[in-house]
Amino acid sequence: MYLTQPLHNAVRHRAAHPLTVYGDRVRSVADGAHRVGRLAAGLQALGVGPGDRVALLGANSDRYHEALLAVAWAGGIVVPLNSRWAAEEVGYAMADCAPAVVITDERLLPVVDAVRDRAGVGAVVVMSDGRPPVGAVSFEDLIAVHAPMSDVRRGGDDVLGIFYTGGTTGRSKGVMLSHDNVFTSAWGSLATGHFTTPGGRLLHAAPMFHLADFAIWIAGLLTGGTHVIVDGFTPGGVLAAIERHAVTDVLLVPTMIQALADFPDAGRYDTSSLVRLIYGGSPMPATTLAAARTMFPGAGLVQAYGMTELSPVATLLGPAEHDVPRLAASAGRAAPHAEVRIVDPAGDEVAAGSVGEVVVRGDHVMAGYWQRPEETAAALRGGWMYTGDAGYLDEDGFLFVVDRIKDMIITGGENVHSAEVENVLSQHPAVAACAVIGLPDAQWGERVHALVVPAGDAGVSAEDLRAFCRGRLAGFKIPRSVEVVASLPVSPAGKVVKRQLRQERAR
Repeated sequence: MYLTQPLHNAVRHRAAHPLTVYGDRVRSVADGAHRVGRLAAGLQALGVGPGDRVALLGANSDRYHEALLAVAWAGGIVVPLNSRWAAEEVGYAMADCAPAVVITDERLLPVVDAVRDRAGVGAVVVMSDGRPPVGAVSFEDLIAVHAPMSDVRRGGDDVLGIFYTGGTTGRSKGVMLSHDNVFTSAWGSLATGHFTTPGGRLLHAAPMFHLADFAIWIAGLLTGGTHVIVDGFTPGGVLAAIERHAVTDVLLVPTMIQALADFPDAGRYDTSSLVRLIYGGSPMPATTLAAARTMFPGAGLVQAYGMTELSPVATLLGPAEHDVPRLAASAGRAAPHAEVRIVDPAGDEVAAGSVGEVVVRGDHVMAGYWQRPEETAAALRGGWMYTGDAGYLDEDGFLFVVDRIKDMIITGGENVHSAEVENVLSQHPAVAACAVIGLPDAQWGERVHALVVPAGDAGVSAEDLRAFCRGRLAGFKIPRSVEVVASLPVSPAGKVVKRQLRQERAR
């Protein structure tokens, strides 16, 4: 398959159906396809040919959606970049992938200008209604001036995109995903019956540069959905969009769901249209999961576990399984397109219930890291993707992810999985958010250290939290030190950047 194939099918079968909704602007399938073909011709005129990279740097919008399709239509490789990165990080990624063209919006044009020469960027296209500054090209002018070109239809094993990882464990790496990779993940996820509603209205509130949202975008293309797009996440904006556009499906990360639960005006909005709430990206505290079920009682909850390198889905936990308390703590079972195993450091499979590294195999596994053969070889061994996650499979094949292997704390010779401690701390009523890391300790090698964000004006003390943990955790797992902080550094995927926390406290 190839990325634009679902768009061509939609033109034949439902040309008048709304494809995108962005604010008051609604574009049909036919209109959207026409614009994509014209934009692709404009990109070709700027020098984009088969295999050339085109970087996207901007907020969510209908134009961003069109750019994703137009790059593939022209035969290029799309490179969605994190719109929250600093200029240095953007410059690093651009220098790494050497894009022929950068498509950005007005807000981020200064960032592109700051790195343009160093990264060797050619043309810069600006997504806006007004005139672009000197040295940039108008997105709308490219569409207005050029007649639609024929779709190049690169697909199959050809690289569709380079998706840079969040950098939570170091420098971002460019993950090469083929057309077949992303469609394998999408079709397998859809085969469970739990992944987006056919013909539904999908809300894009999570960043579209992130592969989690990209995954439901692909699924929506395949199933004839309408893409309702907001330029960024705010609790009121998301709830208003669900009400106004009768949204059926939304993907959110746990930090977003918690923000909705904490939003004082949440009860004012009619969210009864919501059929499915998909979540993933980081562990979901039990309290946040309960809040989601209370806020959206008519919506089925679906957890997706995976990573960018897996295009991105490996396992899914369906709505019915959320009703079983034991299973609700799991990440579900392998999706139809994936094999999941747990292995020891030697790469040998371990018995059910034993903790080891999660490895995954299937046609959704990445082609490799862009220009990083050694790191590709380290991650892909014997046909398996080594995820770096520690977990176990129960007798029924449900996956329980206990930690990132690099986040495991070894204190006094005992292994402590930070996620287990965090899950207990998050149940304390005075805790809004928390993170647990290991810090050097002369006596224990490492000590369990908790960073806690208090809930509102609630007071919280180290002794209160330790007392709360007693009886819920083994003694060696209880935090030996507690630090109250105003906030935690969070990646766009909603993951706490523990590397940063450890580095700051090692100074």
